Amino acid sequence: MAKNFSQLLNLAKKEDPKKISVAVAEDRDVLSAIKQAKEIGIVEPILVGNISKISDVAEEIGLKLEDVELIDEKDMTFAARTATALVSSGRAHILMKGLVDTSIIMKQVLDKDIGLRGENVISHVAIFEVETYHKIFMVTDAAMILYPNLIQKKEIIENAVKLAISIEIDNPKVAVLAAKEKVNPKMEATVHAKELSDMNKSGEIKNCIVDGPFALDNAINKESARIKGIESVVAGDADILLAPNIEAGNVLYKALTFLANAKSAGLIVGAKSPIVLTSRADNDEAKLNSIALAVLMAAGGNHE
Repeated sequence: MAKNFSQLLNLAKKEDPKKISVAVAEDRDVLSAIKQAKEIGIVEPILVGNISKISDVAEEIGLKLEDVELIDEKDMTFAARTATALVSSGRAHILMKGLVDTSIIMKQVLDKDIGLRGENVISHVAIFEVETYHKIFMVTDAAMILYPNLIQKKEIIENAVKLAISIEIDNPKVAVLAAKEKVNPKMEATVHAKELSDMNKSGEIKNCIVDGPFALDNAINKESARIKGIESVVAGDADILLAPNIEAGNVLYKALTFLANAKSAGLIVGAKSPIVLTSRADNDEAKLNSIALAVLMAAGGNHE
């Protein structure tokens, strides 16, 4: 089990390099991350976009293109479509967003002909490493689904569990977050938490332990849970924090990033292949961590 990003990177290095298709690749930050990932041997990039601009950026950052497949496509939408089709056809294992709007690339991901849509909802999972917690943990969903209903929350959990297993977190502990730890019919998040826990106990949600509702402190701090009289194997030891909605998830994500100085990575999951959509606010380390995470998910958790 990887307990930090250093161990996660080492796991990725043990895998055969994965083909990563980059849509509109003429982005300095993205190509810098690709350069790092290529140098440590975890990816083989296919760069789709304006070759002239890609070459200029590559020269600036010292990325050698002699052994890199380049596909010249100056139109952003067509470049996103081509990059997505490379993954859906099996020529590449991972899709990565370059200098293109998220809405454009997600439209291709959801396309019925060349898209990557799977059976579940498509959701976002962020992984964090902070000094105040004893292991890496996940937050979901902070970026994709605005106000998930009960079934969508079930599928968001399933997506995160699949990712957790790919980084050797067996039977991950899922804390369903709310503002308080007792069920209140007037607070939908608490009602959903109890229903999700029951679904897990009945075997409808598999390969994990789901419990809740938890206030955040009870989910991540054993002493806080003890004081509140909460008895649960998840309390104080959660691997996955399920946010009640995108607002709570996004606030938690940014609080961890900017107030707690957390190391992070993020992936779009629930599609047929992992999708790396890094933010301008992400530093180089976060981008590299996200690519490594995608490599491990593409490998399916079969690590030596």
